[in-house]
Amino acid sequence: MTQVPIAIVGVSALFPGSTDAQGFWRDILLGRDLVTDVPPSHWLIEDYYDPDPSAPDKTYSKRGAFLPDVAFDPMEFGIPPSILPATDTAQLLALIVAQRVLDDATQGQFAKMDRERASVILGVTSGQELLGTMVSRLQRPIWIKALRDSGIPEEEAIVICERIAGGFVPWQESSFPGLLGNVVAGRIANRFDLRGTNCVTDAACASTLSALSMAINELAIGQSDLVIAGGVDTMNDIFMYMCFSKTPALSKSGDCRPFSDAADGTLLGEGMAMLALKRLDDAERAGDRVYGVIRGLGSSSDGRSKSVYAPLPEGQARALRRTYENAGYGADTVELVEAHGTATKAGDAAEFAGLEIAFGESGRTDRQWCALGSVKSQIGHTKAAAGAAGLFKAVMALHHKVLPPTIKVDRPNPALNIEKSPFYLNTQARPWIRDASHPRRASVSSFGFGGSNFHVALEEYTGPAPRAWRVRTEPTELVLLSDETAQGLSAKCDDAAKRAADSGLTAVARASQEGFGAGAKARLAVVASDAADLAAKLKQVQAHLAAKPDAALSTPTGIHYGVGARRGAWPSCSRGRGASTWAWAETSR
Repeated sequence: MTQVPIAIVGVSALFPGSTDAQGFWRDILLGRDLVTDVPPSHWLIEDYYDPDPSAPDKTYSKRGAFLPDVAFDPMEFGIPPSILPATDTAQLLALIVAQRVLDDATQGQFAKMDRERASVILGVTSGQELLGTMVSRLQRPIWIKALRDSGIPEEEAIVICERIAGGFVPWQESSFPGLLGNVVAGRIANRFDLRGTNCVTDAACASTLSALSMAINELAIGQSDLVIAGGVDTMNDIFMYMCFSKTPALSKSGDCRPFSDAADGTLLGEGMAMLALKRLDDAERAGDRVYGVIRGLGSSSDGRSKSVYAPLPEGQARALRRTYENAGYGADTVELVEAHGTATKAGDAAEFAGLEIAFGESGRTDRQWCALGSVKSQIGHTKAAAGAAGLFKAVMALHHKVLPPTIKVDRPNPALNIEKSPFYLNTQARPWIRDASHPRRASVSSFGFGGSNFHVALEEYTGPAPRAWRVRTEPTELVLLSDETAQGLSAKCDDAAKRAADSGLTAVARASQEGFGAGAKARLAVVASDAADLAAKLKQVQAHLAAKPDAALSTPTGIHYGVGARRGAWPSCSRGRGASTWAWAETSR
């Protein structure tokens, strides 16, 4: 049975390198490598690092991708500052991301939103970072006994244990909820008064897509009208490094290179992303802005295999088949796959084999028609939030009509024989040219320890509802003004400059693009970096209009004035800094 189409009406993200969604998308497009050494805020390299993988209680990796400092005002979210030490970081940062996605989904009108059937369902692993700290503090009897057995006097042993305990957060009334993974969703529902379902799901590294599966079902059966879905993972303490080191799954060379011949393991990352979801019919009826459409999601288990954590191509292919059955179209129309792509030899090989099985069954015989990539090449493996990062990347790719890059693949792993497959590794951002026979389509995979397999099918939105604004990827905006006379255009320049000073450049740019008359006789495009830059350029335009109203104007600084009958879009406005905006209204559609 074909799945109910689900509209993505809001997005928000927080990952290494940037503190918001537009910054993360910009990092993806630019192919930024966000891997660094482990910062002292997480653990000390001199205490735990040893290049020898067999060294006991040591990790052979000291590299990863880590969140930047994020300003957090607890009072803004109704949290007493006194309980911050007993509250896991994931719970706090998730409030920021949830607030942003709700604001995006409601176009700044969250106060008016009906919250009775609004839900939050997130992928979060059960053990949070604070749990380790609280458990460690309870080891005092072991410390005391070891000191006594070593002949340390009782009073001195007690003093030593007090000093050790001082390195851990003391227990308090708020400690229990502060360390629970499910309270990541609970705090969001509590703070924003969401009265639908609130819960988290744990499918290890497939947690985000397992949460997405539940969110889709909530909407499909009518249990919820809006669902915030995504994944959250901020746990990169030494415990997590030890887990991945002793498996062993981490890169010995200190880098993450999915599907590359140089791939030798993964690296850890952290972050979160959330999507606001509604039934497509409801979103169109409400006039919501739509980023993209979820057409189908499938899941499977590997069943019995060599081990509980060994990936199985047949199991993964099973999830893909179910996805496209639910979507109502075949894999032969998918032109971008955001892979799980951990950069482990076994993991990449198994995933690629599973993709070949499912895509090979589509009946398409030509080769290398589908771009394959993994955002882990830039931010490492964000574990429970891995699907959230991949989902954000794929949704933005569809929305912006861009095939984003995967970095660090100088040469594909020759064992994959990728040149004889449906796939190619896209290593540079490039325009996504639409196939005339179907909309742009992308898919995302996530696989977790224990044989949990998930795959989701996405499609660009082509319906009548407003398209969501493209996420700003340049430090500039494009302001478009039009009128039937040069005099009228000059008056609009005054108005635009005033409104930019009052409400900001972005608001003016978006309003101007929506109101632009492509067929007007006097047309103006200005690329500006801020309100002051816009005002200065508009004054330059007004001087030109006063002196030569019938003469066109074009400057290297981003001013383009056209007069008379339009003969198509101005070529200079479709390149460079203005290319990511809705330049020339219907011309860019």
